[in-house]
Amino acid sequence: MSEDLKGKVALITGANKGIGYEIARQLGSRGATVLVGARDIKRGEEAANKLRLNEIDARSVQLDVTDQKTIDSAAKQIESEFGKLDILVNNAGIVSDGDRLPPSQVDIETLRHTYETNVFGVFAVIKTLLPLLKKSKAGRIVNLSSGLGSLTQNSDPNYEFANAKSLAYNSSKTAVNAITVLLAAELKDTSIKVNAADPGFTATDLNQHQGYRTVEQGAIAAVRLASLPDDGSSGGFFDENGVVPW
Repeated sequence: MSEDLKGKVALITGANKGIGYEIARQLGSRGATVLVGARDIKRGEEAANKLRLNEIDARSVQLDVTDQKTIDSAAKQIESEFGKLDILVNNAGIVSDGDRLPPSQVDIETLRHTYETNVFGVFAVIKTLLPLLKKSKAGRIVNLSSGLGSLTQNSDPNYEFANAKSLAYNSSKTAVNAITVLLAAELKDTSIKVNAADPGFTATDLNQHQGYRTVEQGAIAAVRLASLPDDGSSGGFFDENGVVPW
């Protein structure tokens, strides 16, 4: 086991399955203590148990990004057990069924429902946990975004996913990118780095496992950004091959 993250504490939201679980596994295999954030405490504990079987220091934390009480409770748990947070990976996200319609036909409630998790949930978690990240010598915030949130790529008729014009999901990831840029600017004089990661079209429950990338591949960019050195970049949008256009 590589130990370059030994002593680091990492919280990953929506980490009981899919890309979130794989990010937890990769960070844990490099020595970090991983906190498996999950809405369902039973599923979170099952995931943490599985990680512990791989000799990873994993704990489960009940965390629903749309429920401030659970976010506050998670923050208190982390503070009492560790006194700091080194890595926050905002992975939890949803796609609504009503988002498969043409943009002009999407119901406003679909937009609200999607933003509740993908945008407001991300911000609520960051806002609540920022004091603990500031106690780290080198805090890292990674927001899971998507190439579908890129305005440049959405405007390109030759983009690989040019036909994927899901109003709620795509625009929610564009908003995540904006949060990333603005927060990074605010924290530029601190040791905290904030970046957005594009996992690519990865096979997960989110897309009924239609993606052609494995979760191992999907986790690469996020894990890299979670373990950036002191001179690493902040306020950027990356996949494993480099910069993704805004």
